[in-house]
Amino acid sequence: MRNGHRPVTAEESAAILRLHHVEGWPVGTIGAELGRHHDTIEGVLAHAGLGVQKVSTRPRLVDPFLPFLKETLDKHPRLRASRLWSMAKARGYTGSKSGFRAIVSRLRPRPAAEAYLRRTVLPGQEAQVDWGHFGKLAVGRALRDLWVLVIVLSYSRRRFLRFSLRAAMPSFLRGHVEAFHFFGAVPRVILYDNLKSAVLEREGDAVRFNPTLLGLAAHYRFEPRACAPYRPNEKGRVERAIRDVRDNFFAAREFRTVDDLNAQARAWCHEIASERRVPNQRELTVDAAFAQERPKMIELPPDDFPVEERVVVRVGKTPYVRFDKNDYSVPHTHVRRDLTVIATDERVRVVDPEAVTEVLADHPRSYDRDQRVEQPEHLRALVEQKRRAHQSRGFDRLFSVVPSARAMMEKIAERGGNLGATTSGLLQLLDRTGAELLERAVAEVVSHDQPHLRAVHHALDRLRYEAGLPPPLSVPVTSDARASVHVRPHALSTYDRLHDADGGADDAPL
Repeated sequence: MRNGHRPVTAEESAAILRLHHVEGWPVGTIGAELGRHHDTIEGVLAHAGLGVQKVSTRPRLVDPFLPFLKETLDKHPRLRASRLWSMAKARGYTGSKSGFRAIVSRLRPRPAAEAYLRRTVLPGQEAQVDWGHFGKLAVGRALRDLWVLVIVLSYSRRRFLRFSLRAAMPSFLRGHVEAFHFFGAVPRVILYDNLKSAVLEREGDAVRFNPTLLGLAAHYRFEPRACAPYRPNEKGRVERAIRDVRDNFFAAREFRTVDDLNAQARAWCHEIASERRVPNQRELTVDAAFAQERPKMIELPPDDFPVEERVVVRVGKTPYVRFDKNDYSVPHTHVRRDLTVIATDERVRVVDPEAVTEVLADHPRSYDRDQRVEQPEHLRALVEQKRRAHQSRGFDRLFSVVPSARAMMEKIAERGGNLGATTSGLLQLLDRTGAELLERAVAEVVSHDQPHLRAVHHALDRLRYEAGLPPPLSVPVTSDARASVHVRPHALSTYDRLHDADGGADDAPL
């Protein structure tokens, strides 16, 4: 990278201005001393409002384009040099890009320095609010952003901090509610930067606030205001507070959980930040100034503004709802339906929109990802329902082809028997013996008031024997079609006749 493309440090800028003003060194001498290109030296001087006049005996490639560049910069003073170079090149400029930036820097109009009045705020009149990003935090397999909501009372500089893993509206609302309880009152005006949670749209002085923020303001009776763009003096208190939190509280801080971090933040606000002196009122500490401010703030209403997050979710084929990267179990009776998740930072509740007073599920919230958060009773109910459904399908099949099985099942149920095992056994017999023979056997045991599987087995064996059928195989040994051929067994007495014809085969030599 060329030296002219390196950013100029504050020390180098100070040295360039000192050597130019005090010592009267020319641009080339300053560049040789600092190891910088002369365009860089000229750019620093131009930025300070000290354009260096060059006397050149030969025309430059850029000279014909200077009127165009000046006119364009007058209309668009913030236009980038790279864009201007492209526009000039399209109009025939053949010079290099390296020195073009310094030329644009000398031509760019300088904004007039603006002085800001020091804002004087009455006690209890105003608070300032903003988010600060404090890096990433690993939660299991998830990598979450760590945010802090900072609320500062403008008069006393008393501050409230609340860290969270989301900068969404629920955390925004909860931070306000906890801050009002922390202060014990509500400021009359709260000043916001152009946060998405506060300002939806802005056109000049016309501001469209988030309806949820307006609901919060109506509940606590404060006035929300949006900072004017490019007015750093209006929100300087909260910006300095965030910088102070980053440097003097969070740096090298160890914590186990976000709740632990928030507990430490509250202690820091009470014990350290509150003992500091108030700027421009060095005779007062933050605590002493807050004691003056507290009576002039708005009293808290008797109830809190609802801060829960509400999301409509769709339950699929499995009894789980998906919320914030994790799955939460619900009763199996509510699959393939739209339900409502009501979430806080600690809990996730699931309700039916048609009966919001009934909580279908209540889980601890997980900030990990792709986790299944389950309630054991939900799974047990699903398993029991599946078992009953399987048993019901067995009943339907059995009763349709073996009518007497219904009477047998009724007798077993009256005596407290195991309907599931009996159903499974009868279905196996149905597959092995056929419906006709099983119906005769079951009808027989019902007529003899012997409703159990052993009696059915005995009746089947007898019926098969009387019909001259072979005993059924419980496990098929082959898939060959010849295996299903029925062979009538012969009497074993034929072997005795063969033995007599041999004339005593037991005495024959081997």
